[in-house]
Amino acid sequence: MAAAQGQRSDDAGEMDGAQGVVADAGPPPFRAAVDALRGARLRPQIEVEQTRSPKRLAPYAYALEAAVVDGEEDLADGRLVLLHDPDGHDAWQGTFRLVTLVRAELEPEMAADPLLPEVCWTWLTGALAARGLACGEPSGTVTRAGSHYFGGLAERPPASQIEIRASWTPRESAAGVPDTAAHLAAWCDLLCQIAGLPPVAAADGSVVSLPQRRGPRST
Repeated sequence: MAAAQGQRSDDAGEMDGAQGVVADAGPPPFRAAVDALRGARLRPQIEVEQTRSPKRLAPYAYALEAAVVDGEEDLADGRLVLLHDPDGHDAWQGTFRLVTLVRAELEPEMAADPLLPEVCWTWLTGALAARGLACGEPSGTVTRAGSHYFGGLAERPPASQIEIRASWTPRESAAGVPDTAAHLAAWCDLLCQIAGLPPVAAADGSVVSLPQRRGPRST
């Protein structure tokens, strides 16, 4: 995949741009990072699949879509994109970048919390920190939206949604490969957090503790 021109540093704002299918070709560090994503073990409530990846952001990209599922109900969903530029990127301060979009509906009392955007950002940073992951140059936005229905839809209750768009540079190993499986697990922790699911034990048996979710979902 050829490198795109005019790249911007706000990767999270370009998640919906033109897309292309990622090839399995690429430099060894990128292939190793993708293999780790494919082999990651995730919570059973998470349904994940490969999707088309943005082609304007980096020479190489790999994208996943995931949803937190309870029966037939999607509690939260999102997209995670791994970007790689072998020559490095000034805005990233590295050769890899992770870009995400996460969305979920909120309970009314939670949506009314004036501190909700700040809390949501701590869910992201807390999910990474809880798994001992270091990241550089984090950036993003938290957007809260409300929907009110009228006319033929007037019987529907008002609904509120939260959307997190973010990107960060994962720390690379001596071989130049980040621990993408751990970053994917942390991202899934964020998805479950925003969906209201309880914390889960990490691979070493310890409990992954995240910042408390306000207004927990009743079960």
